[in-house]
Amino acid sequence: MNRREALAQAWKILTENKIEDAALEGEIFLKHVLEINRAQLYAELDSDVSPNDIKRLLQLVERRVKREPSAYITGKKEFYGLDFIVNQHVLIPRPETELLVEQAISVCRIYHYSKVADIGTGCGAIAVSLAINLPEVRIYAADISHKALKVAKKNCVKHGVNDRITLLRGDMLAPLPESVDLIVANLPYVRGDDISGKGPLSFEPKIALSGGEKGLDKIKWLCREVGEHLNPQGSLLLEIGQGQVEEVKSILHKYLSTGLIEIKKDLAGIDRVVWMRLT
Repeated sequence: MNRREALAQAWKILTENKIEDAALEGEIFLKHVLEINRAQLYAELDSDVSPNDIKRLLQLVERRVKREPSAYITGKKEFYGLDFIVNQHVLIPRPETELLVEQAISVCRIYHYSKVADIGTGCGAIAVSLAINLPEVRIYAADISHKALKVAKKNCVKHGVNDRITLLRGDMLAPLPESVDLIVANLPYVRGDDISGKGPLSFEPKIALSGGEKGLDKIKWLCREVGEHLNPQGSLLLEIGQGQVEEVKSILHKYLSTGLIEIKKDLAGIDRVVWMRLT
């Protein structure tokens, strides 16, 4: 069997099992098995694939048919133009979170911030992306999960920013050793009822997803304490879920009454990032 036929077989199985983007998923798995990039794959579509590699490909496809996310199957996920190591101890980085990174980079450049904290860092995708794009900034990356921080450590080393990111274990803002200019947080904001059952979210760590009954428990906790950890004229950037913006604004006004709030929409037109700057 050659590469073209292997892709066709993977596509057929994935399509029959109603996996979205079946062609792309099959391509991802074959590239992973052969340890090649997309250009190399399509440059030699008529090259033979060994029986052992076909077996491995079909094993990956079978895992995807069971709704395991492809990022966990391959152990990696692209985010903000970078490849990150991921496993089932960390949340898979989402495309909408790139808006949070873009806003953080912009805010740091405008206000010349030099100390940033990424709260709930997970695999470290936000912290590493910021470190690469803001070489003058010092970053704290905190997470309550020891296993998540091990993944974040690998990504810091992989991308050569280990010397500028300090990984901290602890809940929310507690482990921060000093005040910072910017706090960035993609906290759990999924409502409890939305992660029940056996869907794709069931494979991801619940602690990184569940925000309580309304999805706002962790955000409330952070907002209640954030003023003690921000420098004067500092900023807070939050990623939020659909339909949460008004309640999040109310929470911020309650605990940070002197701040200015701005909302950023994602590509789907959903209010996705809340920015509050202390005045």
